[in-house]
Amino acid sequence: MNRMTTIATRGLVLERIRIARADRVLIELSLAVAPGEVATVMGPSGVGKSTLLAYVGGFLAPAFTGKGRVKLDGVDVTDVAPALRRIGVLFQDDLLFPHLSVAGNLLFALDPQVRGRKARRAAVDEALAGIGLDGFGERDPATLSGGQRAHVALARVLLSKPRALLLDEPFSRLDAGLRDQIRQLVFGAAREHALPVLLVTHDAADAAAAGGPVVAL
Repeated sequence: MNRMTTIATRGLVLERIRIARADRVLIELSLAVAPGEVATVMGPSGVGKSTLLAYVGGFLAPAFTGKGRVKLDGVDVTDVAPALRRIGVLFQDDLLFPHLSVAGNLLFALDPQVRGRKARRAAVDEALAGIGLDGFGERDPATLSGGQRAHVALARVLLSKPRALLLDEPFSRLDAGLRDQIRQLVFGAAREHALPVLLVTHDAADAAAAGGPVVAL
């Protein structure tokens, strides 16, 4: 029994993915990522790493064509709308909303099943305490450090209760000391929440820290 078969009903499975632009094939791969595991896709800029994430997340640009199946915990989500896939994404930029407070940013992503103002605010306060930012709810995101913003971006993704996580070089704009700290934060959260993670990067140190399978494009 091969690896793809053994976790076919758990984690993230990419089956015979083929992505092309016009007549040029950019990506052909199959990959299985177990819950809590971080699989890394490496390659230089322009090779199609982010395009792969777009296909998995359901937001592939019209200029590209994609084939192959995306499965989450045994369920085929290839044709499911992006908002319904419950796949979280962290990009190079934290993309915090500048017109909202830190708490407002987190409330925006909070699982709608958490109902009632008191319960929702308690969930946000708990999330902030969990990332060491207790009491930061009313802060303007512009007043946060780069590391604090990265913490808030991760907390926002986790509050949406994702079933998988896509990482589009989220560490590349951090300084060397902070980069290792945020790597450990993100990978630790993936293990804690048993999330299969697909990381794209050009940095071998990211792949080494991830510790999972590596695919080179």
